Amino acid sequence: MTPSRTRTSPKFLSAQWRRLVMLNYEIDPGVLSPLVPAGVELDTHDGRTLVSMVGFEFLDTRLHAGPVGVPVPYHRNFDEINLRFYVRRETAGAEAARRGVVFVKEIVPRPALAAVARLAYGERYVSRPMRHRIELADDGETPAGLVGYAWREGRTWQRLHAEVTGAPALPEPGSHEEFVTEHYWGYAAQRDGSCVEYQVEHPRWRVWQARHAELDCDVATVYGPRFREALRTAPYSAFVADGSGVAVRRGRRLPPA
Repeated sequence: MTPSRTRTSPKFLSAQWRRLVMLNYEIDPGVLSPLVPAGVELDTHDGRTLVSMVGFEFLDTRLHAGPVGVPVPYHRNFDEINLRFYVRRETAGAEAARRGVVFVKEIVPRPALAAVARLAYGERYVSRPMRHRIELADDGETPAGLVGYAWREGRTWQRLHAEVTGAPALPEPGSHEEFVTEHYWGYAAQRDGSCVEYQVEHPRWRVWQARHAELDCDVATVYGPRFREALRTAPYSAFVADGSGVAVRRGRRLPPA
């Protein structure tokens, strides 16, 4: 499912990630430096350091304790919204550098989902009431539409959405869209200062370009004052990816540097 043939560990989870809204913002790398886990470094594209607000549908979720995935009752289909940035890890030998993401915060609608992710990977998951609005044809070929996701913080609903136009297409090699969508590793800092690395497998995604996109969020409350300056402006880019089936492999702690 992934361009890399590397398989680092058994499968932990499989699912469908669909209709991914991606709002991308340029940010001062100094804002992210304290959040970079040990063993990786910030990744850039065309000299720009980026953070992305991403909302998507998490469907047909199955946990794997063996070769067959088992659906979790009442927790198969849900939304997720996350804020993430991009890193890379240099590896020994002929393998290319591993390009990955670090999550600042991930929001899901059920406490049990957040608890499992925190225990399995040490990720920064929280649970909030959520809802979505999706107006795209099921065949994925509609020339225009809207995809939006929202969550409630206290008494106030926060949201992100994108209005898209044109037909979806695979990103060009080396393009900005390829950089944002094609990171196949996740990295999570642990309380003891170490880092957990895990692999995410999926095919390349087609994307629709956004003709309008918006984030309506109390950034300082939700993500902290450090992100307010970057996220209060219009996004540097915005698009919607069609998504696909994914597999998330079990994490492993990186050896000390």
